[in-house]
Amino acid sequence: MTPALNILVLNHLAERHINTITSVMPGITVHTSDLAQAASFIADTDILVSWGWMDIRELFLAAPKLKWVHALSAGVENLVFPEIQASSVILTNSRGIHGIPVSEHVLALMLTFTRGLNRLIRQQAEKRWKRVPTDELHEKTIGIVGLGSIGREIAKKAKGLGMNVLATKREMTTEIFVDKLYTPDRLIDMLAQSDFVVVALPQTEETREYFRLEHFEAMKRTAYFINIARGTVVREADLITALEQGLIQGAGLDVFEHEPLPENSPLWDMPNVIITPHLAALSPYYLDRAVKLFADNLARFCQGGEMFNVVDKEKGY
Repeated sequence: MTPALNILVLNHLAERHINTITSVMPGITVHTSDLAQAASFIADTDILVSWGWMDIRELFLAAPKLKWVHALSAGVENLVFPEIQASSVILTNSRGIHGIPVSEHVLALMLTFTRGLNRLIRQQAEKRWKRVPTDELHEKTIGIVGLGSIGREIAKKAKGLGMNVLATKREMTTEIFVDKLYTPDRLIDMLAQSDFVVVALPQTEETREYFRLEHFEAMKRTAYFINIARGTVVREADLITALEQGLIQGAGLDVFEHEPLPENSPLWDMPNVIITPHLAALSPYYLDRAVKLFADNLARFCQGGEMFNVVDKEKGY
């Protein structure tokens, strides 16, 4: 007889999402709840589906049957705590579903800078007709810091636009959309060649303030810095210094050290900075992709197969 499985999802799901999950095998029950009401379901929960930014520690401690925690996000920053690290509970994430919207967001930022759209939008508000300097992405060099699933999708699209693609990666692998790979210890070498530097690193203790003033000093004065990873990956004060001193030409920022970005941040008033409110991964298709990934992994879990996107609870990714 197939054992019953109780799944608690800390997010609203449409009926089609619930059907996708329950169709994996008989005996699956799905409850959806917000974090505040989740305590009434947690005692019988076998699988908890959360977001990486949620504080589920109290729920975890009150969940004697819990076997698996899945993050609807790629980041699991708040899901890695001592009790889960010491347990046999599996932790997985939704790595691999963000590449399409995030890569399109990166392209939008790069094209906005090269075609002068950031300046033109301001001029339109002033009803001012004036041409601005323009450039092309063709044959420019993009340096991608962190070649995971998002980095690869960015590389693919950049190569399609005729760009020269460089990237950093821990292991040297064959990458069909990357012209040259660098190990992290050679980051400075890559930065010196890049017209656009895109950060796509996970948030871990190791990557905290990974980008500092010395890295901006190594970049071209004509280069743009784009961060779609996490705000803590960059020492924000150093980035502000680099922009104020003209060490780089501009920045496209979707993530920040403190969110929402404080009103007194000098970044707001910089004409060479584009600010977006942590939405690079947003898409009307996000939950469809996330639920499909979870359901595929649920089938593996139920069949005792090898699961994908298992997070190393010590490393945090």
